[in-house]
Amino acid sequence: MKRVKLLAIVFIASLVSNAGISQGIQSEKTVQVGGAPMYPSKNIVENAVNSKDHTTLVAAVKAAGLVETLEGTGPFTVFAPTNAAFDKLPAGTVETLVKPENKAMLTSILTYHVVPGRLDSKALASLIKQGNGKAELTTVQGSKLTASMKGNHIELMDDKGGMSMVTIKDVYQSNGVIHVIDTVVMP
Repeated sequence: MKRVKLLAIVFIASLVSNAGISQGIQSEKTVQVGGAPMYPSKNIVENAVNSKDHTTLVAAVKAAGLVETLEGTGPFTVFAPTNAAFDKLPAGTVETLVKPENKAMLTSILTYHVVPGRLDSKALASLIKQGNGKAELTTVQGSKLTASMKGNHIELMDDKGGMSMVTIKDVYQSNGVIHVIDTVVMP
């Protein structure tokens, strides 16, 4: 009888604890990306794997061996290209980049999409204003991205003159912030 009571108490305590965790996650302010809620309490990788719009990016991050880095403490600002952004690249580009022999090139491209620090849209807009309409961002890869405003949207220009628009801003993560972009930027 004592064993049954003890099991019942443990079971009830487990339910209450899990309900508290679920309640905590459910009460977070999330942004929907790729049909999935992005939780500020989760890291960049934990959230990105749930976005159906970022399966190519997640596969590329895995192929480049960057999962552990993007699960780290950061903080990081990630400009995350969608699957449609990768589809704009010439046919066969993604398939070629994820091959083991092209890991260095893939890593260079992916780290060009990451800026150290937590730069939300307000911080980016402030840097753009301070720079008289342009802000140079030094990426983890070492090259520059130039941010500017196009109406109310943040636009990025890469080293090759390519342009990308932020389509979803301020997706907060435990280790940074993600801004979804519509075109892959190239160093």
